[in-house]
Amino acid sequence: MNNNNEIIFLAEDIDAGKRIDVYLAEKSDKYSRTYIKKAIDDKSVFIAGKTVKASYKVNAGDSVTLSIKEPYELQTAAQDIGLDIVYEDGDIILINKPQGMVVHPAAGNYENTLVNALLYHCKGTLSGIGGVIRPGIIHRIDKDTSGIIIAAKNDDAHNNLAQQFKIHSISRGYYAILHGVIDEEKVLIKAPIGRDSADRKKMTVTDKNSKYAETMITVIKRYKEYTLVEAALKTGRTHQIRVHAQYIAHPVAGDKVYGYKKKNPELTGQLLHAYKLGFIHPKTGKYMEFTTPVPQRFNEFMSNIE
Repeated sequence: MNNNNEIIFLAEDIDAGKRIDVYLAEKSDKYSRTYIKKAIDDKSVFIAGKTVKASYKVNAGDSVTLSIKEPYELQTAAQDIGLDIVYEDGDIILINKPQGMVVHPAAGNYENTLVNALLYHCKGTLSGIGGVIRPGIIHRIDKDTSGIIIAAKNDDAHNNLAQQFKIHSISRGYYAILHGVIDEEKVLIKAPIGRDSADRKKMTVTDKNSKYAETMITVIKRYKEYTLVEAALKTGRTHQIRVHAQYIAHPVAGDKVYGYKKKNPELTGQLLHAYKLGFIHPKTGKYMEFTTPVPQRFNEFMSNIE
């Protein structure tokens, strides 16, 4: 049985009209908006004793209760899976995730995920905010995207880093091979991203129920039919680079969801690599930045398109 702690907020006149998730994220610096949304979905936010939806608009005088659930005892199995550790200390661990590895357990993938490997390696020293399925996990990269991902070993580090992701102060850089030749040296893409109304599993550029998204594309090398680029994220939306690449008609090579399904049959996933991650260390307050080289599959592909 979980033990819950309650935090109570009293809405003021200046708060009237704000969505409840926005209001709580502003008032509770310790918890990210993602955490707040999950709490609302889990029916852990109350006004006058009744649960509310994320779309609820706050009224002046509302007494808002946020029930903080203690983490479940972790049930996800620890597995001895080799990890490419980029950096590790008592608060954080950075992993160079291989293409093909799922970050955390979900339907159809309950084993051989990054979380399974972290549970074995870290031996219980992972933050519990993500619950039984996502201990230590602050952000994700797609299964078929390789590269750096950071995990937290305690709740203080988790909350600190989640806040950095929330305000987009994290520095993130990706390498990608895109279809077609991009003539410009740089392409700044500002296009909102939301769920695709025709396929809820996909994202798309849309003005409906979307969030602002910004990606800077910088050309590194041009090939006959492809372009090697660096993509810098200014925001962090689901599938952002893949969706924005599709939007400018230069989809990521190997991307069967947002690109060409019948091209590059030899590729098992998109050629997208999260090579850089920069952040303020949650304990020392010092800026740290780590990079990793592109994986061998990039080099093999590029050697065949010269």
